[in-house]
Amino acid sequence: MIVQERPNGLTLFLISRGSVLQRIRWKLSLNILLAALVTLAHGNLFDIKITVTPIPFTLIGLPLAIFLGFRNNTAYDRYWEGRKLWGDLNIRARVLARQCLSLIGLDQPLDPSNREGDVRVRIVHRAIAHAHALRAQLRDHVDDRSVERWLTAADWDKVRNLPLPYRGDAIVQANANDLAECLRQGLMDPCTATKMDETLTHMTFAAASCERLRYTPIPFSYTLLLHRTAHLYCFLLPFGLVDVTGFMTPFVVAIVAYTFFGLDALGDELEEPFGTENNDLPLDAMCRSMEINLLQLLGDPDLPAPMQPVECRLT
Repeated sequence: MIVQERPNGLTLFLISRGSVLQRIRWKLSLNILLAALVTLAHGNLFDIKITVTPIPFTLIGLPLAIFLGFRNNTAYDRYWEGRKLWGDLNIRARVLARQCLSLIGLDQPLDPSNREGDVRVRIVHRAIAHAHALRAQLRDHVDDRSVERWLTAADWDKVRNLPLPYRGDAIVQANANDLAECLRQGLMDPCTATKMDETLTHMTFAAASCERLRYTPIPFSYTLLLHRTAHLYCFLLPFGLVDVTGFMTPFVVAIVAYTFFGLDALGDELEEPFGTENNDLPLDAMCRSMEINLLQLLGDPDLPAPMQPVECRLT
């Protein structure tokens, strides 16, 4: 995610970090070069005059812009839903931590470093491990160190050999097993156990919903149609404008192509919100924020620092 203030004045046109221009620069340059060649040849191909009026481009351009906007709205809905799901996961983890600290009736004082001997600390640390396991799954990136750090040795032995999609469920199941053991030992009443189990259910729901977004893209045929139409439109546009705009044809084509190619590329970025591109969700920073929140609830004095943007980019 790009984190910076909105540029003003000349900076608005010169800034490149976070711009979609990086993704479309080569095909945009090729489009402008074609427009320049068409302008120099005045629309002639050897001895043949290629006559195309602006009317077809007017008829195609309007619906193309509408469909690109519709696709980008759909892609942004996916991006925003992903952000809401991770926000809900953070909320549920904090609720789980509060429930552990206030509803599990242990007499021993709370020691944030006593993961093996205190079920409250163990459950909260597993919630952090669950977030890291989900992040690794959504990005198809193995990050054993971040998960192992928050689990007991016995838990890690059960999780380490599991494929990425199954690690999160195994961690939540371990928390459910501890809740059942607390219930058997009389450390909580059945109503309390039910409420805490509902919190675990909501965490599983948020994780499964993220998986739905990750593994269910926008239908390929729809995306392909827009890709083809946008490219055909932009590369044929110089032939329809050269007799009207003359030497200004490359400039007009550059503006139109930048808009259409940019909207097309932006939709591709937003469609997959859990990746590592400039405009994707900063899952690393979200996991760190969750760590800080939960460790504060445990009273742990050794809090990690919030992640800061590197060159205005937060991962």
